[in-house]
Amino acid sequence: PVFAGMNGSAIENFSCVIYNISLMNCTWQAGRDAPGDTQYFLYWQNSRDDDAMECELYIKDENGRNTGCRFKNVSIVTEKSYFLVNGSSKDSLIQFYDEYIQLYEIEILTPPLNVTVICTKDCIITWQPPLTSHVENVNCFQYEIRIQNK
Repeated sequence: PVFAGMNGSAIENFSCVIYNISLMNCTWQAGRDAPGDTQYFLYWQNSRDDDAMECELYIKDENGRNTGCRFKNVSIVTEKSYFLVNGSSKDSLIQFYDEYIQLYEIEILTPPLNVTVICTKDCIITWQPPLTSHVENVNCFQYEIRIQNK
């Protein structure tokens, strides 16, 4: 495909993480050949049924250029979400960057809840599954226990 805009002007190193159940951070770097006045704008669409939304809270670098975004109240749906970052400059056309992401793949899960250890001769360790916005079947979780002698 042919993309309008100057080569090297699109953002680079785009990544997002979801944490604390419903918060999402996305970050990127300015294109290495983007003019100095280039400003970037992030839009995302959670599912095909939702409208695309622009970032409400941009993260800016020391020059005031948008290099990230914070989202609140993010819910994870089963289909891929669409992300688009376009840019504007007085000097030239800026290439856009877009990507589809499965949100559950970028979620950082909270730790298991209410971990208890009761030791007599043997030790019994119990816990409850972590909080998450999308896992309905707690049997999906797998756990690894590392025991270190102190």
